[in-house]
Amino acid sequence: MKASVLDLRRRMGSVLEALDRNEPVTLMYRGKKKAVIYPAGTAPKPVGSAKDQPACGMWKDRKDMANVLRYVRNLRRGRIHDI
Repeated sequence: MKASVLDLRRRMGSVLEALDRNEPVTLMYRGKKKAVIYPAGTAPKPVGSAKDQPACGMWKDRKDMANVLRYVRNLRRGRIHDI
C-alpha cells in the first residue's frame, strides 16, 4: 500500500488494516518515497554484516595505529611543545 502523509492523518484506519494484513506501507511525501512501514516482526533482515562494509577495517594496515591506546594518547597530549 502507498500512503501519503495526509493519509496517515485522515485514514489511519486503512493504514493499520494494511499492516494487519502483513502488507508493508510505503510512505510518500510530495510524490517521493520517504519510508516503508513494516508490520511488527516482519521487517526485512539487513543484508550482510558490518565486516562487509567498505569502511570497516580501512585503517588496518596503518603502522601508527598498531597500538590504539598509544595513538589516542598521542592525539590527546598537550600541544604546548609544538609551538
